[in-house]
Amino acid sequence: MVVGGFVSAVNRRAFLTTVSVAGVAATGGCGALAGHETLSDPTVDAESSGRRTLIFTSDGEEVGHFGVDGLVGSGWVTLTTEIWHRENTHVESIKLRLWMPESVRESPADVAVVSPVEGDSSPPPSIALYTPERRLGTAIVITDLDDLADETISTLELVVKPGTETATELTVHATIDLASAGPLGTDYTLDGALRLTYPELTAQ
Repeated sequence: MVVGGFVSAVNRRAFLTTVSVAGVAATGGCGALAGHETLSDPTVDAESSGRRTLIFTSDGEEVGHFGVDGLVGSGWVTLTTEIWHRENTHVESIKLRLWMPESVRESPADVAVVSPVEGDSSPPPSIALYTPERRLGTAIVITDLDDLADETISTLELVVKPGTETATELTVHATIDLASAGPLGTDYTLDGALRLTYPELTAQ
């Protein structure tokens, strides 16, 4: 099942899925003492041109990673993703922005979120898809992750349909907020982008 259908970046009005996006609220009694660190210089593990992973580290230890693996079929790309984070942290929110091609003068890609995104026993999280103003692509914001927040998240699947017959390069920008499980821990923002290439798109 597809949540909300395709969202074209041509439409500059925000498009929301049937569920609303909740703001990220600080947990009472915990946010004041915790430190915060933004990690924006990840290393890239490139298994292939269409399968890559951003690895975020702090003080030589991995804090989290975000991986994307794409499969081309029927003129579009199906993306599976994985978000891993260290123990004693949980995922507060996930924001992805996807675009292809690079030029705003060309027709933008359409993007859809494929469900289910929820965990084994929790309700679906809040999801919104919209076109950001003055920026390329489609944004996807996911909050209220419930029991998924403490786990490795590998249930988020996306579909991207190129807007032109010649588009083969896809950029996925990820911003993931992690909260510490304790008041003396460190909260993290993981921020980075992957460039993926699918030359087989032009053969279909």
